[in-house]
Amino acid sequence: MLKQRLQQKLLQKLSPQQIQMIKLLEIPAIRLEQRIKKELEENPVLEEGADEEIDKQEEKEVVEDTYEDDIENTYEDNIDEFSLSDYLNDEDTPSYRLTTSNYSRDDERNAEIPFSVGSSFHEHLASQMGLQSLTEEEKELAKYIIGNIDDDGYLRRRLTSIVDDLAFLQNIKTSEEELLNILKIVQDFDPPGLGARDLQECLLLQIERKDQDTPAKKRAREILKYHFQEFTKKHYEKIKEKMNLANEELKDAVDEILKLNPRPGGSVSDTHSKSFHQIVPDFTLENTEGEPELSLNSRNVPDLRVSKAYAEMLRSFKAKKEKHSKNEKEAISFVKQKLDSAKWFIDAIRQRHVTLLLTMNAILSYQKEYFKEGDEIKLRPMILKDIAEMTGMDISTISRVANSKYIQTHFGIFSLKYFFSEGMLKDSGEEVSTREIKAILMKCIDNEDKKKPLNDEKLGAILKEKGYLIARRTVAKYREQLKISVARLRKEL
Repeated sequence: MLKQRLQQKLLQKLSPQQIQMIKLLEIPAIRLEQRIKKELEENPVLEEGADEEIDKQEEKEVVEDTYEDDIENTYEDNIDEFSLSDYLNDEDTPSYRLTTSNYSRDDERNAEIPFSVGSSFHEHLASQMGLQSLTEEEKELAKYIIGNIDDDGYLRRRLTSIVDDLAFLQNIKTSEEELLNILKIVQDFDPPGLGARDLQECLLLQIERKDQDTPAKKRAREILKYHFQEFTKKHYEKIKEKMNLANEELKDAVDEILKLNPRPGGSVSDTHSKSFHQIVPDFTLENTEGEPELSLNSRNVPDLRVSKAYAEMLRSFKAKKEKHSKNEKEAISFVKQKLDSAKWFIDAIRQRHVTLLLTMNAILSYQKEYFKEGDEIKLRPMILKDIAEMTGMDISTISRVANSKYIQTHFGIFSLKYFFSEGMLKDSGEEVSTREIKAILMKCIDNEDKKKPLNDEKLGAILKEKGYLIARRTVAKYREQLKISVARLRKEL
């Protein structure tokens, strides 16, 4: 049975210009140049170069003329408006609670576009098969094993699963025992520790490859093979008791283990497989005689203008007195559409620049004390809403500006997300940033006695003495966000 009913639904519509503006606002400086290049290639009416003031009024008249008499049947703007819900997505809003890596003042100031050369990590491994005496079938098995090794250098899939894959996908029949023999060959490849199925095997493979057969190496191997669980939990007293070791003997053995690499593939994959991640800052902040001076990075962003030749072409069509032919009407439609598109794009680029500068200036004003020297303790609590209220812009706009954007200062390069943090009240009633608390927490842990590291309860007590009233579970949360282990795992001999 069919039913009809009326339903009212409120939707915010975005014009093509607004969609274009949002897309341009989201991309960082390093991608803006590519986006402009793409638009220049696709739209012949768009040109590089500054606007010529003398032609602006004429250009405006040409672009605004719709030629309704001649082209009403041949030219229609068929670009549908977009619903806000079709394009915007709550998942686009970045989280400002994540730890953000930054660069020191010694890092490259004028970073270029990322560039990498060389073979991939897996190609590096496959190239070593030529040094082995393998049959064609064994080579295929070795290639498949190598293909299952992750970027850290581990084989995290079970051999039984690989046996099934080879049977169903490659029509290759093998056994777990045969695969294990091939895996042992692959584990002899460089770097040492490669192809391990867990951390214990990874470290054992490396200790076995060490040239010197010292007492410390022998003890380290025994610890890894027979007392690995106690070692990972830093139960050193139990290890000393079971192995009948003196303090110095245990310390030498542990030092040998700590020299090993828990991510043997990392040193290769970081160089070969992944692009070198260099940052092109969107903003530059310079300290000129004690006063901050902000500029937008437009080094590789060309000036844009509407082509004078195409504008003249449209003007000549307009000046023609007799009725236009079908081909002429189609030409008018094409040129008018491209002129509109070029004008929209130029306006969107300009609006992007204005919005970025307005947002960054608001952040500078809000965090004025911090930007003097970059003292993290002076970073005020700040959320998206604070900057939205200062600029009069929507929170989603501020979010898009902050996402994937960086600023270069005299004390380092930072993601804009770094400056956003929650706040809490001290016992004095003063509001402080959670980042300030984390900085103090980090300092306490750095200065602790590593033989008797501070647990979360003691850290909470120290913070309480300093006026920060936070619960032990909150201390644990901040410690985890800082990627710091619990006290037991920070213990050293």
